[in-house]
Amino acid sequence: MRKTLKQLAAWLNEDISAFGDTMVSGISIDTRTIQQGDLFVPFRGEHANGHRFVVQAFEKGAGAALWQKDEPNPPEGLPLLFVDDPERALQEMARAYRQEHKAKFIGITGSNGKTSTKDILAGTLAPFFKVQKTIGNFNNQLGLPITILQLDEDADIAVLEMGMSGFGEIEFLTKLACPHITVITNIGEAHMQDLGSRAGIAKAKFEIIQGMQPDGLLIYDGDEPLLQELVAQEPQLHAVAFGLEPSHPLYAENIYANARGSNFTTHGVIEGDFFISVLGKHQVKNTLVAMLIAHQLGLNNEQIRTSLEQVVLTDMRMQQVEGTNGALFINDAYNAAPTSVKAAIQFIATSTIRPEKWLVLGDMLELGPNEQDFHRALAEHIDEHEINYVCLFGPRMAYLYEALQECFDTEHLLYTENDYTVIIEKLQQANASSIVLLKGSRGMQLEKILTAFTA
Repeated sequence: MRKTLKQLAAWLNEDISAFGDTMVSGISIDTRTIQQGDLFVPFRGEHANGHRFVVQAFEKGAGAALWQKDEPNPPEGLPLLFVDDPERALQEMARAYRQEHKAKFIGITGSNGKTSTKDILAGTLAPFFKVQKTIGNFNNQLGLPITILQLDEDADIAVLEMGMSGFGEIEFLTKLACPHITVITNIGEAHMQDLGSRAGIAKAKFEIIQGMQPDGLLIYDGDEPLLQELVAQEPQLHAVAFGLEPSHPLYAENIYANARGSNFTTHGVIEGDFFISVLGKHQVKNTLVAMLIAHQLGLNNEQIRTSLEQVVLTDMRMQQVEGTNGALFINDAYNAAPTSVKAAIQFIATSTIRPEKWLVLGDMLELGPNEQDFHRALAEHIDEHEINYVCLFGPRMAYLYEALQECFDTEHLLYTENDYTVIIEKLQQANASSIVLLKGSRGMQLEKILTAFTA
């Protein structure tokens, strides 16, 4: 975004008497990451007031800043745009910039796999288009507007991740982004405490179609009955399903993992054998989304195949790391919910990459009143004939520990509520024959265990 302060004022229906020709070339809400020419947006919260950092923002290179009208003592002689509410102003600027932008906008939501799907899609399209995507987890009511305002004016494709914790949030985001293509990766159990049931989660995710362009396309997980039902209720909706069932317009089979990644075969609108340097059947499903969109945008099978082979995911998504003890760590510790944990366990259980198999599992958070049952139920997916060692971390994992004691002895089952060093010491036994999965919610910070084997 390159706009003058006068143009921004017009977007917001505000007057500006001075500094109207000042040019801004980006957006920032954090002086620690501000770039030259950014517009600094200060927020006033319960514990901090961003207006205190406005002068510092200019010292670090800001081109201009917003200022809330009822905030006293604005600094003099600086290019300020006065607004009633900086957060709403941020959103309205993003809305205006979106309406004039010519890129193809793609919105992605789902309980699991949003970031992986975003990365796979952006990597697949990057050799052929100028693609920009959500950075980090900037996927909420503040992050999405910032992502939109950071788009270069000549971007061809904008891949936007949309997160939520309650009803109405995806609706707000999709109506802001007005995507041409929308994606629902899956329906899991995250945010059950706010949405009540998986059906509630599906309904909240399905809000993404409400802001979609009239001729837009929904791509959804056809293996999920809850989404099938919602799509069936919208007969006018242009929707395409993906998954592992042969009934879908695009499905995958013959999924085989090796030390490099996953080989698989697709049938339907795209036929052939493909490879991606990511592990896990669930990641192959995420890859199907990228393939469908690439096909929709005109890429042929060979272009898709070549691009997929070069894709790299954000760290901590089934990331392979060679440990100093010789073990192969699969770092999938960015987040966790029952659906994604089961998928990761299944991958380790069926993998032939290394013969000795370890699970290091941390608490799954935000599951609501049934969190005990969700943790305990993981035991049904852990077979002592397939998994050699299980290490559990966090107070909620005590329920899984109790359930596993029937089939694992103390040599092969370890539990600690909050001490990483206990697990690190146990993992000293892992070696060049071992594959070790690290999987837990972000708040559990299981990557701290990995650092002991990468120094």
